[in-house]
Amino acid sequence: MDDKQFQRLKSLRNRIDQIDQELVSLLQERMNMAVEIGKIKAKGSDRLQPLDVTREREVIQNILKHNKNHFPSDGLRVIFGEIISACRNAQRPAQVGYLGPETTFTHMAATKFFGNAPEFIPQTNITEVFEEVERGRRDFGVVPIENSVEGTVALSLDGMCDFKVKLCGEIYLPISHDLISQSGRIDRIRRILSHPHALAQCRVWLQRNLPAVPTEEVVSTAQAARWAAVDSSVAAIASPLAARTYNLQVVAKRIEDFAGNTTRFLVLGHECPRPSGNDKTSLLLSLEDRPGSLFKLLQPLAQREVNLTKIQSRPVKNEPWRYLFYVDIAGHIEDPKVREGVEAIRKGCTILKWLGSYPKGEMVG
Repeated sequence: MDDKQFQRLKSLRNRIDQIDQELVSLLQERMNMAVEIGKIKAKGSDRLQPLDVTREREVIQNILKHNKNHFPSDGLRVIFGEIISACRNAQRPAQVGYLGPETTFTHMAATKFFGNAPEFIPQTNITEVFEEVERGRRDFGVVPIENSVEGTVALSLDGMCDFKVKLCGEIYLPISHDLISQSGRIDRIRRILSHPHALAQCRVWLQRNLPAVPTEEVVSTAQAARWAAVDSSVAAIASPLAARTYNLQVVAKRIEDFAGNTTRFLVLGHECPRPSGNDKTSLLLSLEDRPGSLFKLLQPLAQREVNLTKIQSRPVKNEPWRYLFYVDIAGHIEDPKVREGVEAIRKGCTILKWLGSYPKGEMVG
C-alpha cells in the first residue's frame, strides 16, 4: 500500500468514526423520546403497555421503505429490532417467561420477537408459562403451538383453555438442527444426545453418517449441549444458539431430514395490540352435539367473507367425546366483519372464548 492509498484509507476510517459518533448521538436522542412516550403511556387512564406490536411493525416497514434496498434489509431488521427493544425496555423493563431451558428454540423465538433487552426467564413446562403470565409474575410468555412436521402442541391448547391470558403475537421460527461438540470432529463422537423430537427429525442423517454411534434421549436440546460442553466424546443435536452459548464447534449444519421444518410460537400477555391491517384472531369454542353443528356455526364467517385459517379439535377433560375447537381467522376483532361474524357464531356455541387478536407473524422460507 503506497502513501496515497494509506491516506485515503485513513480518511475513510476517520469518516466512519464520525458517522458512528453521530449515530450514537441520534440513538441517545431516540432513547430520550422513547422514555417520554413511556411516561405518557403510564399517566394515561388506560396505562398503555410499552409493547406496541403494531407500532413497532410500522416502524420497521417505514425504515425498509425508506432504505430502498441500499442497505441489506435483513441487517436493518436486526439492527432496528434491537434499537426498538432497548427503547421499549427503557420505558419499563419487561420479564418474559418461556419454555426453557436457555438456548432452546422457544428461547430463540422469544428473542426474535422481543429483542435481547428484556429479562428472559426459563420456565420448566408450558403450563408454568401460562400460570406465571396469568398471575402477573411475568409480563409476557412464549410457548410453541404447532410444528410443520410434528403437529399441534396439545399442552398449549390446554393452557389457552385453562388460563386467563391474551394472545398478543406469534412467531414463525425455522427449526434447524446442528450437530455440535467440543472438537467439531466427527471421528471423535462416541455418543449423541438430544431431545426425542430432535433425534427423530434427524434420524435419516444419523443413520447415513453415524450408524454405529448410539443416541440417547435427554429432556432438551439445551441439556444435550451442556453435556457436550463437559464431555469431549459427546455430541449434541441442538440449536446454533446453543453452540454459541456453550462454546461448542459445529460438526455438521442443518442435519434435519425435512427442509422447511418450522415451528409457530404464541406470545402470551394481558392486552391485545390494536389493528395493524394484517391480523389474526384466535377463538376457543365448544358446540352442541347435533348433526351439522360445526358447518352451521362457521357459516356466518363464510357469509361475511372472513377467512378461516386454522381449526383444531381437542378433547374436553373429564367429558368423553366432547371437543373444544381452536380456531384462527383472518382479521382483528375490531374489524366490523370479524366482530359481526364472531357475535353471530356465539349464538351456536356452548362456550366461546376470544383468545386474542394480533398481527400475523412473518412466514419464513
